[in-house]
Amino acid sequence: MPIYAYRCSACGYAKDVLQKIADAPLTVCPQCGADAFAKQVTAAGFQLKGSGWYVTDFRGGNSAGAKPADKSEGNSEGKPAEAPAPAPAATPASPPAASGGSGGGSAAS
Repeated sequence: MPIYAYRCSACGYAKDVLQKIADAPLTVCPQCGADAFAKQVTAAGFQLKGSGWYVTDFRGGNSAGAKPADKSEGNSEGKPAEAPAPAPAATPASPPAASGGSGGGSAAS
């Protein structure tokens, strides 16, 4: 359950209250009884710690958080992995040869 900060605008009394999200906000000040007890906007109360994944780890141009690639490509004996064989060069496709027979061609006379 979240902790909400409340403050009375009449007397200045402040209190942190543990409430469910679905609970109605408090309005009556427990100190003076005025109908001026309001929820305050506060900063988030959590911190990210540890060596987890961060959104900046894999962005281009910033290699501070990226791990070197050569460490992950080795085998269990510590030897570097062999490079894969290069792919054969693609040859451009030649256009189909025109047939001179009586096919469905559109030859002009």
